[in-house]
Amino acid sequence: MTAVETSITTYYLIRHAEKDRSDPNNSDPKLTEIGLERAKNYATFFKNVDLDLIFSTNYNRTRQTVQFVATDKNLEVQTYDPSEMYSEEFQQLTEGKTVLVAGHSNTTPQFVNAIIGEEKYTDMDDNDNSSVYVVTLTEGIKKSQILTLD
Repeated sequence: MTAVETSITTYYLIRHAEKDRSDPNNSDPKLTEIGLERAKNYATFFKNVDLDLIFSTNYNRTRQTVQFVATDKNLEVQTYDPSEMYSEEFQQLTEGKTVLVAGHSNTTPQFVNAIIGEEKYTDMDDNDNSSVYVVTLTEGIKKSQILTLD
């Protein structure tokens, strides 16, 4: 008798770390020193998580947020278009994998809602750079929770 493999897909979804707000006209700011420290903390947080893929929107702040993790894991950061989040292609690419996705205060909860198929989460507070949404899909069962990175 052979064991049936259960496909488990786990998504970790985060908002970018603290961005430089010194120039209100800059639509693509980089992280502040505090933001870079948080990005390093994410690398520590994910040290014992066996990530397969890392995705980020195509902005400096989101790419910088996951770059330390990507370097530690020897993974390339792939970009995604938040207007096409959780597409059929994305689902196929990530099925059975453990995935980190970096987004924004509005796109991160929307992405979680798209994965779980319900409007459970609202936009994040503008000062919330520490929430980690964890979504697990196991044989059609969808579970979600929010962790906080200090």
